[in-house]
Amino acid sequence: MDFNMKKLASDAGIFFTRAVQFTEEKFGQAEKTELDAHFENLLARADSTKNWTEKILRQTEVLLQPNPSARVEEFLYEKLDRKVPSRVTNGELLAQYMAEAASELGPTTPYGKTLLKVAEAEKQLGATERDFIHTASISFLTPLRNFLEGDWKTISKERRLLQNRRLDLDACKARLKKAKAAEAKATCEGDTVPDFQETRPRNYILSASASATGFHHVGQAGPPLPLACHHCCTLSLPSLSLLPALGETLTSILWNDEVDKAEQELRVAQTEFDRQAEVTRLLLEGISSTHVNHLRCLHEFVKSQTTYYAQCYRHMLDLQKQLGSSQGTIFPGTFVGTTEPTSPPLSSTSPTTTAATMPVVPSVASLAPPGEASLCLEEVAPPASGTRKARVLYDYEAADSSELALLADELITVYSLPGMDPDWLIGERGNKKGKVPVTYLELLS
Repeated sequence: MDFNMKKLASDAGIFFTRAVQFTEEKFGQAEKTELDAHFENLLARADSTKNWTEKILRQTEVLLQPNPSARVEEFLYEKLDRKVPSRVTNGELLAQYMAEAASELGPTTPYGKTLLKVAEAEKQLGATERDFIHTASISFLTPLRNFLEGDWKTISKERRLLQNRRLDLDACKARLKKAKAAEAKATCEGDTVPDFQETRPRNYILSASASATGFHHVGQAGPPLPLACHHCCTLSLPSLSLLPALGETLTSILWNDEVDKAEQELRVAQTEFDRQAEVTRLLLEGISSTHVNHLRCLHEFVKSQTTYYAQCYRHMLDLQKQLGSSQGTIFPGTFVGTTEPTSPPLSSTSPTTTAATMPVVPSVASLAPPGEASLCLEEVAPPASGTRKARVLYDYEAADSSELALLADELITVYSLPGMDPDWLIGERGNKKGKVPVTYLELLS
């Protein structure tokens, strides 16, 4: 191991100097190079993008996996670069319990048959949820994680380098300012021995040109050492009257050299700062491309979520039909249908999307029992008990004279007849009467 003590001491001195300078800037005791307004806006937008990406990522993980222990386990498997084991979803676990209960309580009983039907539907819902979680993780969560763990780390690294270059630049500006002030002071007061401690940091190393003059101190106390010059050894010593003038000339030369050196260091620091600022600016402007990528991923997430809920709706609609037929046989004359409002249809020009999200209205001719299609509505009388009020969720246009046209948000009276298809009810509005689809209604208590 190559242990360089000088480099370690130099790095420690630079770190200490930057820390002191940064603290002085915070307290307003030191000048600070300000970035332009456009650069500051880029920094603010990058920070905002990072913060909101973290929040969206965390909350999406909670949506896809509400169990915090499972999330921690998946995180550990991911960090260990191991495949996450397959986990049973809540719907599949519920389906398993229902199937076991039906097997123990009697699969041929009405309750057992219903448990088996619901278990099958829950199993399908669980499989659909698994596909949705997998798709959402790949198309949405993975790009967000890649941004936080890749692009953002690169941006943060370059920003730290830019901060160090700025501190170095400000230190060079302060050093040049002090050198010029000390030079003016020495010229006015006629100091013969310049003190560079005011213009150089603690870890500053004298250059060969500055140290070759021989003006240095042995300690804090005591006079400076005499000037070592080979000319003095070969030539006769000047008279004592010329010594003050010679000292002032040498002092002026030394301070000029110190100012030139500070100016050179300032030019180098300014160049490095400008170069690092340009690199950081390019990375920050790349946030716009990140937004475009995240926008595309967001569309994929919405698409997968729409597909998931559409599949869940179809599974539950099939289950509702199965349960409605069984319930109509066991409890004739009871209401069949959802009492909760159905999600409104999405406005889309795509026929596939409309078919997946619009309430499915079964055909009267295909679903009606024999003899029901020719039912005379004028002869149908509402039952003595069992009528209810319903609110219409969507507009519905009657397909034939046996159906009742509906307008959204209107209230009608509905009831069911023995042997009637569970997806339809008899609706009455004033003196008009006809069949109405259950999926377009919200039954009120």
